[in-house]
Amino acid sequence: MQASSSAPILQWSPDKKHSDHERWICIYPAYINSKKSIAQGRRIAKEKCVENPTHQEMRDVLSAAGLQVGVENKLYSRERSKELLYRGRIRVHLKKDDGTPVNKDFPTRESVMLHLCEMIPKLKIRQNKSGGDQVQSNPSSGKGKGKGKGRR
Repeated sequence: MQASSSAPILQWSPDKKHSDHERWICIYPAYINSKKSIAQGRRIAKEKCVENPTHQEMRDVLSAAGLQVGVENKLYSRERSKELLYRGRIRVHLKKDDGTPVNKDFPTRESVMLHLCEMIPKLKIRQNKSGGDQVQSNPSSGKGKGKGKGRR
């Protein structure tokens, strides 16, 4: 009697196909974050990882690669901060119903994560951030000498 009552609790079921959204693989930004340790959820070698990736960057890279992508507002269980910056989970359609890869370049979850690590630093947003900080700091150093209130 208890076996039948516990059956609906299982989320995975054998009659779900690879094309069903529930069977798509999940990737959290923490999996490819170079600032995280393995205990904090990093799954790729630190040398290959990206510094603080966001789910928007991951979505942009994977959709540009031609993969079907879904974004979910989920928080990784090992993430300590509950800020919006760290929220987000990416679901990727990896396999067809017969079990063959949708895209031959991405047969596994690891190949998708390595592609993300390779492509996120090349995004325009990332390149503008590093150059934009230097440009903004130079003009502000000339300011400050002007009419002030003077001595009182």
